[in-house]
Amino acid sequence: MKKYKILWTDMHSNLHHEHIKDLQKWIDQMKATMDFWPFAYYPFGMVRHESGFMVEDKYDDEAINKDWEYVRELTNKANDEGFPMFMGYEWQGAGKDGDHNVYFKDNEQYMAYPLRYQELKQHFEGKDAIAIPHHLAYQLGHRGKNWDTHCDKFSPFVEIYSSHGSSENDTGSIDMVRHIHMGPRTGMTCVERGWQKGHKYGVIASGDNHSCPGVYGFGYCAVLAESNSKEDIWDAFISKRVYGVSKDKIKLDFCIDDAVMGQTIKASKNSKLNLEIIASNALDRIEIIKDSDVFEMIPHTSTWEKEELIGKIKFKFKLDLGWGPDRRVFPDIESKHWTGSLRTPGKLLSIEKCWSNFNQKLENVTDNSCDFEITSYKTTASGKWMGPSAITTEGFIFEIEDDVDSYITFEINGIEFEVSISDLLYSSRVIPLLDDAMDLLKDRYDFEEYYRSDSWWHNAYKIKIGQAVPEIGYTRKIEKEIDTTDCSLVRIRGWQKNGGAVWSTPIFIEKGD
Repeated sequence: MKKYKILWTDMHSNLHHEHIKDLQKWIDQMKATMDFWPFAYYPFGMVRHESGFMVEDKYDDEAINKDWEYVRELTNKANDEGFPMFMGYEWQGAGKDGDHNVYFKDNEQYMAYPLRYQELKQHFEGKDAIAIPHHLAYQLGHRGKNWDTHCDKFSPFVEIYSSHGSSENDTGSIDMVRHIHMGPRTGMTCVERGWQKGHKYGVIASGDNHSCPGVYGFGYCAVLAESNSKEDIWDAFISKRVYGVSKDKIKLDFCIDDAVMGQTIKASKNSKLNLEIIASNALDRIEIIKDSDVFEMIPHTSTWEKEELIGKIKFKFKLDLGWGPDRRVFPDIESKHWTGSLRTPGKLLSIEKCWSNFNQKLENVTDNSCDFEITSYKTTASGKWMGPSAITTEGFIFEIEDDVDSYITFEINGIEFEVSISDLLYSSRVIPLLDDAMDLLKDRYDFEEYYRSDSWWHNAYKIKIGQAVPEIGYTRKIEKEIDTTDCSLVRIRGWQKNGGAVWSTPIFIEKGD
């Protein structure tokens, strides 16, 4: 069976007309965090209706066509520099078929704005163009997905999760409650409904980000490609070799009878399923799903915790930097600059960037050390619109190989401290910058004494070193026989203990005569 590389991206980042000059900044952010980038220009904005009411509509053609040429210029430049980037834009039409991001393989196409999905498909007939629906589970006729007009070839995969929440179904634990103006969600337009209607499409996750691309926790897309060339990535798109994660970059290898995600196999009583998950946090459970029903739930929690750890081990842990002064009290304090380093006598195997804002740096990475500069932000946004909600931390997931009796050394903003690996495997640690908070309240309010510590703790920046997880806690391999004669598709859903999820594209089943 052919082996593919896992390439990561945020496939739903919208930059508006009034901010299009930030595009190079967005490209640089994606180069720092992802393997390629399909960019979706947002040609809409709030305009005043003749009644005086503000409505969302397409911007003036002259303005957005000028923006599109700027997108073309920077996309060509990124491609010439070796970074795979695709041009795209958001299409909404009359709202009756659902919102879609339209992407092109080449950089020669132009935007079109028909009112219906079928007209959009016809307009790009014969072109290397795809249209990917998002936030599907909103109400039909009001920007939710219309499965009656869907075309699997034009839309080979769909967005199962984003900042809006999960559109998988209306019974799952990740609701669509953040963008309250568009809710609530409904099962009538959800992802599972399209499969039930006989469609064959894959799934991804991506952010629907309008303030910064690649926001941590809003969803990432994984693509199984032979290389990072645009041709091979596009082949993965149209072949549905894609999957989605809600926040951490969980590696997923899933096949049945040597067919990978997106492919179709013949039904068999004794098909052979092979699955490997390498998570970024402790793996909680894996669900094997036939059609829309969980066929088997395989726990991972409580299967490894009592294993004795001796000698050299691999482990992962997350470092978070942020929190800090309440902006209702200190409205002028919106960010914190951090400089730091990590040193290990062992081997630094991998570093996953958990970033949600610009101005982050990871530098001087060696086999046993790295340096970083981080800016964490506090926001007064309610989370109702498209900002990063109340994101207050930035960080990394480190993977290290070392003796269980060894240690890790950090230096952050001039504070040096050592953490033993055994202690980190036992529990997380929080290091508050209380002295800074005390100085702040003394300076601003001459506040020095109180009978409890809330005033200082609530306004202190903090460093959190998450509990470490050994390799046996974040990896799982499964090989088993499975009857595929009683379903039309098989897919995987996995959960980390921190709530992070992974959704596979299905492997589709073709029934015999």
